[in-house]
Amino acid sequence: MTKHFDRHRIFRLVALVALLGTTALGADDPTSAVYGPGEACLGGVGGVFLLAEPGELSIEVFKRDRNRRGSPAELRAILAGPDRCVVQEAVIPDDGQPRGSGWGPTQTTRLTTRVERKGVYVLNVTVSQDRYGEEMVWGFATNWPRYVIETARGHKDERHQEPIVLQGSDTPLDICFLPRKASLAIDVSGLAAATKKLELFDADDTRLQEIEVTADKTASCTIGADVPRDRSPWRLRLPSRQGTIQIDGSTRWDDTDLYPDRACWTTDPTAHFPLLDCSWMLQPCSRTVYAAAGERTETAFRAYNNSGRPQTLRLSIEFPGAAWPIEISPGEVRLRPKQSAEITVRATAGNDNRARICHLRVTPVDRPEFTTFATLEIRTGAAPASQPLPLPLALQPYQHENEQFGYLPDYPLDNQLYFDPQNRPVAVVPGGVAVTQDGRWTTMPLRTADQATADGQPTSYRPSDSKIAFDAGGGMYTLARAGAQTALLHSTDRGRTWTACPLPSREGLSFSFDIEQYSGHNEASAPGDETRPSPPPFIRTALTARDPKVFWRRVNDLELFVPKIVAGRLVVGEPILLSRNCIGVSSHSGIVSSVVSRGDKVHVVWGEATDPAEKVPGVPTYVITYDRSAGKLGTPALVGYGAPANDVHNSPSIVMDSRGYLHALAGTHGRPFQYARSLQPNDAGGGWTEAEPVGEALSQTYIGLVCGPDDTLHLVYRLWHSGEPPFPASHYAALTYQRKRPGQAWEAPRALVLPPFSEYSVYYHRLTIDRQGRLFLSYDYWSTFWFYRNDRGPRSRSVLTSADGGTTWSLAGSQDLEMR
Repeated sequence: MTKHFDRHRIFRLVALVALLGTTALGADDPTSAVYGPGEACLGGVGGVFLLAEPGELSIEVFKRDRNRRGSPAELRAILAGPDRCVVQEAVIPDDGQPRGSGWGPTQTTRLTTRVERKGVYVLNVTVSQDRYGEEMVWGFATNWPRYVIETARGHKDERHQEPIVLQGSDTPLDICFLPRKASLAIDVSGLAAATKKLELFDADDTRLQEIEVTADKTASCTIGADVPRDRSPWRLRLPSRQGTIQIDGSTRWDDTDLYPDRACWTTDPTAHFPLLDCSWMLQPCSRTVYAAAGERTETAFRAYNNSGRPQTLRLSIEFPGAAWPIEISPGEVRLRPKQSAEITVRATAGNDNRARICHLRVTPVDRPEFTTFATLEIRTGAAPASQPLPLPLALQPYQHENEQFGYLPDYPLDNQLYFDPQNRPVAVVPGGVAVTQDGRWTTMPLRTADQATADGQPTSYRPSDSKIAFDAGGGMYTLARAGAQTALLHSTDRGRTWTACPLPSREGLSFSFDIEQYSGHNEASAPGDETRPSPPPFIRTALTARDPKVFWRRVNDLELFVPKIVAGRLVVGEPILLSRNCIGVSSHSGIVSSVVSRGDKVHVVWGEATDPAEKVPGVPTYVITYDRSAGKLGTPALVGYGAPANDVHNSPSIVMDSRGYLHALAGTHGRPFQYARSLQPNDAGGGWTEAEPVGEALSQTYIGLVCGPDDTLHLVYRLWHSGEPPFPASHYAALTYQRKRPGQAWEAPRALVLPPFSEYSVYYHRLTIDRQGRLFLSYDYWSTFWFYRNDRGPRSRSVLTSADGGTTWSLAGSQDLEMR
């Protein structure tokens, strides 16, 4: 084993001398870069993790443009510490060569830092106008020998794969990867013309297979699950740095894989360290807490075992300066595979108005050579999050709401907030519904005693939707599932007890739901008596067809349910068919309002799929009124088109104002929303204004819409920008707000949140309104880049609030959720 490692280290040094030149390897330079690929040869984007010891750390980054397109390929390299504090950032610009000129010259930049304490540093690599890394190649060389590469492009709307793409020199290269336990296949294509064979070695340097290269320059092999493997990497030997490599469990995954979506590998067995087993060991990586001078604080972190076996994690405190009193509990935690546990840090804010900083070190007991840390900073004074904020909030890499503004609420962040008729906040959480009791949040499980299991236990449901609805009397409703059965759940005591009404099933179909939630002036009440409670209506879409030729085209049956309380029991009733051609409901962002009601009248908005051969300006948007007392369905009213046609993103939304007029927005995918208002109150069949865009040339998607107490319409959505700061070389998506005061035109868009990275992003935003008309915007920034998402680990939402009708915004604190 030692001879094998020595032989490859000597080979690597010789190769790097040839690639980098002897000047980069000066013996007097502690940052001399001698480890890594040493040239621009890697396709895709992603980054590098480095397990660094105290001392100087240097990374030289290389880029070479292909110049196949006219758009600028600007590489952004970010070096961050174990607590993901960014220590240096650099840009390698486009090489300026004309389109079609072929490979350009190699450009470089160097990032350096002083490592004060051992931990996992990260190099994050993205490229403008090229989220898949197809228009350039990159590489690195570092002075630190322990590194793991993660190939991680931007997302695609298809099965996630991260092939290792090599487009470099004729120098040999090893691909070192952890073999999955199950049988695995290796497929390589695009090999150099001179390549005759590849070789696969196990961790003991035993050759497992010699892989012949076919005439079309491809090579494949399969290794059975019976071949012994451990936690050390195997090595695929390539005679040259050209080819596309796919490895089961490493670049493509199935449900049995231990580390899905993590394409981690290295170029030398000695460089490997157990990154995947130890990912997210302590989250978050940093936490900023604000407190009054001398105030006792309690901060929660979470320890996590990402490995496939039990792990014991040991925790300790380190100080960058003088020590100060602090407690961490527990100091050691034993975790099953994929299990987590809360870690509590108790400390006292300083009395001298100076921040107190400490580092929380976490180390696996059975792998003490791997260790890293998170950082806790306690500042005195009020957090900026508690004050109105200058907009937009400009998120920075690894520096989001907590790091910049001290945002650290005590309310749940799993989903958006809703407010009952007494203005008490509630939210759907993984274990049920969270409510406030005596000033504290409590999770109410979704258990129904009226539907006992075979052993006499209450039936447990899990949320199937993030919405919560209320009737006029404060009854709470949500949709949930027990096994394959979906039911409407009802509670009259704020979630302490629940009754369930199962929905009629339709075998073999995939369903989506949207229940009427409070959006400003609607309330579920009984027909003919707006003061008497009635269950909220809801819709169900049943997917009946997909179109392989039109990717986003879906065809659904659209059904309306109008529940009732009969003899004290909840009855859902039979579904009312509204359409056989509904495009569906896209609710991950915007979380549109499909249903509003008042008294006898229930109004539903939807978009329809059309024949792809038919030339239409977009998804046709319809509104229909159902009269509950008469049991009569009106005629659908076409109120506008949401471009482009046959796109499930284009879900429309509807709200009602204080006078009962209906306001509808046709959803779009990168086009201006189309707005129309009913000519008669509480009636979709009395005519509509002509649809008009909410603004010119706006690239809008994902409607979030509510109506304020003064009948102002409040709209939040994703808006694309191109060639503008903060990313003038590319495009980006901002979380954006608009409003329309009664009788006035739509105001100009206002950006609320800017992303830390260019290219594609989404915010999973959800706009709600409380009973006093305050706006609450829950969102979660999601970057297209897998590397950034994977590294950050579990995400959490943030909530912006506005108490003055959208003029000023702040990050919602606990005081903002108190009843008024």
